[in-house]
Amino acid sequence: MAFRLKLVPDETHINFFQWQWLTFGVSAFAMVASVVITLVMGLNFGIDFKGGTTIRTETTTAFEVGDYREALNNLNLGDVSITEVFDPSFGATKHVAMVRIGTTEETGSVTPEQLNQVEAALKTVDPNVSFASVESVGPKVSGELIQTAVYAVVAASLAIMFYIWLRFEWQFAIGAVVSILHDVLLTVGLFSLFQLKFDLTTIAALLTTLGFSVNDTVVVFDRLRENLIKYKTMPLIDVMNLTCNETLSRTIMTAVTTGIALTAMLIFGGDVVREFVIAMLWGVLVGCYSTIYVAKNIVLWLGVKRDWSKPDPKEKQDEIPAAFRDAP
Repeated sequence: MAFRLKLVPDETHINFFQWQWLTFGVSAFAMVASVVITLVMGLNFGIDFKGGTTIRTETTTAFEVGDYREALNNLNLGDVSITEVFDPSFGATKHVAMVRIGTTEETGSVTPEQLNQVEAALKTVDPNVSFASVESVGPKVSGELIQTAVYAVVAASLAIMFYIWLRFEWQFAIGAVVSILHDVLLTVGLFSLFQLKFDLTTIAALLTTLGFSVNDTVVVFDRLRENLIKYKTMPLIDVMNLTCNETLSRTIMTAVTTGIALTAMLIFGGDVVREFVIAMLWGVLVGCYSTIYVAKNIVLWLGVKRDWSKPDPKEKQDEIPAAFRDAP
C-alpha cells in the first residue's frame, strides 16, 4: 500500500469567517503600519536604485567570491555586491565576476582612484585578475529604474484585475486587487523595517509573489463559483466556508512545497539571493493569508449575484449541513 502524506484531513469544517472583522482589521492595520514604516524609515535601495559602478572582472584561474569580498572590505566602499558569472561558452581558463559598488556621490560612479584601489586589492587575491569593463549607473538612470519598477507593479495589478473581472465578476476583481495591494505593502514594509536591500531583484520577487498569490486566489474563486451554482440557496458565508475547506489541502500543500524550495535557497544560496528569497517566502505566507482573509472578505461584504449562471435542471440543488458554522 502506497504511503500518502496528508497535511490536513480529507474533510474539515473550519469556520474561517468566525472572526472576519478581527482578521480584516489586522490586515488593514498591517497595511497602514507598512506605509508609515516605509515613509519614516525609508528603503535601503541597492545599487540599481541609488546609482553605482559595475565592474566585470576576468581571470584565468578559479576564484572564491568570499575572497574577493574580503579583499574589498577594508576599502570602505559602501555597498558592494559580488557575483560569479557562469556561461557555457566560457572555457576552463575563463572565470568572470561582476563587482557592483554603490556610491552616494552625485556623479553616481566611483572615482578613478577608487577603481585603482579595487584593482590592487583584487590582485592581492588573484594576480591574474583584470577589468574587462567598467559601467556606471548615475542618479538619473537609477531614478528611471525606480519609476519603471513602480509602473511594472501597477501594470501587473491592473492586468490581473482586468483578467479576474472578465473571468468572474467585478466583486472578485476588487477582492483580488486589494489582496495584491496587501501583499505588496506588507513586503515593502518588511524590507523597510529590517532595512533589507531593495533592488531590481526584489521587484522580481514582488512580481513573482503577485503571480503566486493570484494563482491561489483564482483556484479558490473558481471553486467558489462552482459551489455558488451548486448550492443556490445556501447563505454566501456558508458557501465560502465550504470552499475554503475544500481547497485547504491544495493551498497548504502548494505553500509548503514552495516554502521548502525557498528555504533551501535561503540556507545554501548565500547572500546574493538572500533578499530575493526572503521576499518570496514572506510573499507566499501573506499571499495564502490574504486569499482567504482579505480577498474573500471583500467578496463576502460586496456580495455576488446568485443567478449569474443558467440553472441546470438536472443538477440536484441540495443543502449540506453547515457543520463548520458552529466549529471553533
